Amino acid sequence: MLTGGPLDVLTGDYLAELTMLILARDRIKDPATGYAKTFLRQMEECLGLALERGVRIVVNAGGLAPARLAEALRELAKRQGLDPAVAHVEGDDLLPRRAELGMPDGLLAANAYLGAFGVAECLKAGADVVVTGRVTDAALVAGPAIAHFGWAADESDALAGAVVAGHVLECGAQATGGNYAFFHEHDVTRPGFPIAELRADGSSVITKHPGTGGAVTTGTVTAQLLYETGGARYLGPDVTARLDTVRLTQEGPDRVRIDGVRGEAPPSTLKVGLNSLGGYRNEVVFVLTGLDIKAKAALVRRQLDEALPPEVRPAELRWTLARTDHHDADTEEGASALLRLTARDRDPAKVGRELGKAAVELGLAGYPGFHLTAPPGPGSPYGVFTAAYVDAGEVEHTAVLPDGGRIAIVPAPRKATSPVPAADDAGAGLPAPLPPGPARRAPLGLVVGARSGDKGGDANLGVWARDEAGWSWLAHTLTTDLLRRLLPEAADLPIERHLLPNLRAVNFTITGLLGEGVAAQHRFDPQAKALGEWLRSRHLDIPEALL
Repeated sequence: MLTGGPLDVLTGDYLAELTMLILARDRIKDPATGYAKTFLRQMEECLGLALERGVRIVVNAGGLAPARLAEALRELAKRQGLDPAVAHVEGDDLLPRRAELGMPDGLLAANAYLGAFGVAECLKAGADVVVTGRVTDAALVAGPAIAHFGWAADESDALAGAVVAGHVLECGAQATGGNYAFFHEHDVTRPGFPIAELRADGSSVITKHPGTGGAVTTGTVTAQLLYETGGARYLGPDVTARLDTVRLTQEGPDRVRIDGVRGEAPPSTLKVGLNSLGGYRNEVVFVLTGLDIKAKAALVRRQLDEALPPEVRPAELRWTLARTDHHDADTEEGASALLRLTARDRDPAKVGRELGKAAVELGLAGYPGFHLTAPPGPGSPYGVFTAAYVDAGEVEHTAVLPDGGRIAIVPAPRKATSPVPAADDAGAGLPAPLPPGPARRAPLGLVVGARSGDKGGDANLGVWARDEAGWSWLAHTLTTDLLRRLLPEAADLPIERHLLPNLRAVNFTITGLLGEGVAAQHRFDPQAKALGEWLRSRHLDIPEALL
């Protein structure tokens, strides 16, 4: 990014729900850690080049220890003979105030999602590098925009536009063709990274450096806009961005304009990510080969049930049979299915030696062809992510400037809003339905794209059409009832559907699909990354006019 073309600010998003848990466990082992060491390794190569080119760097790599990372960066710069102005943002760490704020016992980390104005104050004070802890992903882009254009906290539309641009950039190459449903349409062997050209009114153009791979199209930008969002109102600490007002226009090759974004006051509360230790888990995978797969699986389950008396039985035993076997296969692996046993308990012993012993002792007394993918090992700890909400005035959002000065960030003007946006009216914004015509059975993915991900224990699933005819069909067809039939795992779970007509998209939130979040490894795809691709592979009756 530094050598490929002009750039004013280089951002980097290092944090996710799982990352915060990993950093919290690192901090337990070594109190001097708690930040993303990867960033320091990158700065060994790039800091001098960034200073030479006048490119400022804004990252959330500070994790649980932004002040320590800022100091480590100064030490690295000194060793290289450099003298950057380094600032940091703090105040998101609420763990020391857990009891005061009424949070539960046993937490490893409790971090509020801060906004962009702390980053902006650091840049206005002349910082070459700004490191933060837990800020919203979009704050890394909105902060530089606030500093450059001088926006006030009540300039909601401009702020909302910058937040939308930040959301597009936050996952890097996901906006330039990476993880894109129609990936075969572009060369994504080595996609470039996206750039946002921000304007004073909050509009932007998403592009990339010349000569880099991938593509920037209204499709790739739509896919990223739908990623891990919910309804029309995208709540944040600085502004509520109205995703139903976003307009995308293809201005030219690899140039997509984003404009029309409207903003509203942010809610009165800040989201807080809580990470705790949920217990211990282990996994044993049995290989079932050839004939009678279901009968072999049933035999294993009966034998394990008898081999684990109540005193050593884990609190949770979950069986999953993956039918990876093929009829009349020409390789042994192709003839085999996988039966996965996942065990969880607060006691590590119950998911460790006793479970492994029971599984291994079936080796000469089980189904024909018995073997495991790997010998059972000891149980490993798993984490739990939950969200809490605190009054914005309770959080001491602070910009620590390069000279050591401190600026307290006053919360933006707010309104009393529920921290969780309500489901949109399923009938609002519906286009006219397609006229009747012949249909045939085909995969949904032939006519729509999808992008999915996680928010704690909930899965987000965005689906978009590529033209107006497809949108007319999609909006009327893909209801929550149909989604339950296409995705049986979600059949008994609460589902919200949101319409985003400007994007020709429907966005679903499936509550509880991921259990206690990614660190709990509740399901085969614990972050729902491929949920959208599963949906696109399901067959239904599709109008021939679309096919």
